Amino acid sequence: MLRSALIAASRSAACRSVVERTPVMRPIVSRFVAGSTVDDAVRVARELAVDRLISLDHLGEDTVDRSQAEQTTEAYRVLLARLAAEGLGERAEVSVKLSALGQALPVDGEKIALEHTRRICEAAAAAGTTVTVDMEDHTTTDSTLATVRALRADFPSTGTVLQAYLKRTEADCADFAGPGSRIRLCKGAYDEPSSVAYRDKSEVDKSYVRCLKVLMAGQGYPMVATHDTRLIAVAEELAGNARRSRGEYELQMLYGVRPRVQQELAGRGLRMRVYVPYGTEWYPYFMRRLGERPANLVFFLRALARRG
Repeated sequence: MLRSALIAASRSAACRSVVERTPVMRPIVSRFVAGSTVDDAVRVARELAVDRLISLDHLGEDTVDRSQAEQTTEAYRVLLARLAAEGLGERAEVSVKLSALGQALPVDGEKIALEHTRRICEAAAAAGTTVTVDMEDHTTTDSTLATVRALRADFPSTGTVLQAYLKRTEADCADFAGPGSRIRLCKGAYDEPSSVAYRDKSEVDKSYVRCLKVLMAGQGYPMVATHDTRLIAVAEELAGNARRSRGEYELQMLYGVRPRVQQELAGRGLRMRVYVPYGTEWYPYFMRRLGERPANLVFFLRALARRG
C-alpha cells in the first residue's frame, strides 16, 4: 500500500509542488539524482567511469508538448557531444523515455517519438556509444517494443527494457533474445494491476529468474538490473551455465543505491553499469525510487528528520 501511495504521489501536481518547494529536499534528492545540468551529468560520469559503466538519463516523461519533446531530444544530443569530447563514449551510454520524446502526443505521437529517438541514436553512434529505450507503464509496452524494432533496423545496438513483474515478459524475453539484442531486465517501478502484473514480491522474483534464464540462454546481451544480491548470484550462475564470459553480460544498479556493492562487484571484474539520472524534472523519478525499496524511504525519513 505504501508503494502504491508513493507512486500515486509521483503523479500528483499538488504533492510535487510541496516537495519541490521544500528547501531541505534538495540534499536528499542529490543522493539519487546527479544534478540539474549536463555539466553535473558529465562530472558524475567521469567519476564513475574509473571502475564502472554509466547510463545517463535526462529526466522527463509524459510530455504532451511537442516543443518540450524537441528540447529533450536536443538535450540528449548536447549530452552525447559532451561525452564524445570528454572521451567517455566507450564508458557511458544514454537511456531515453519515449513519453519524454513525444509518444503521448495526441497526433502522431508514436511517429514523432520514433523520429526523435532516431536523432538521438545518430548522435550516439557519432559519439561511439549506444541508446537504451526505457520501459514505462504497461499501456505503452507494445508501442515501445515496436519503436525499438524499427530503430534496430538502422541501429542494431539499440537496447530496451523488460519488466519482470509483467506477466507477458517471459515471452517478450524470448522474442527479443536474438543476435545483437541488448535487454535490460528490471523488476518494474509502476503500480500495475493484477490483471497484467505479479503483485507479490516472491512471484516477481520467480518471474525475474525465469526471464533471466531465457536471456542468458539467448544470443543477445543481458543487462541484469537489480540491487538484490541473491538475484545477482543467480545471474552469475546462469551466465556460467550458458558459458558466457564476464564481457557477455552486465549488472546494473541505480545511482545512489548500494554504491559499496557496486564497487565490490566492479572490483571482482564484473561489468557494472550505473543508471545516472539528471535534470530539473526529478520529482516523478525520485518518488518511484522511494516506493521501490523500504531502505530508500528509511534514508529519506532519517535525512528529513535531521534537517527538520
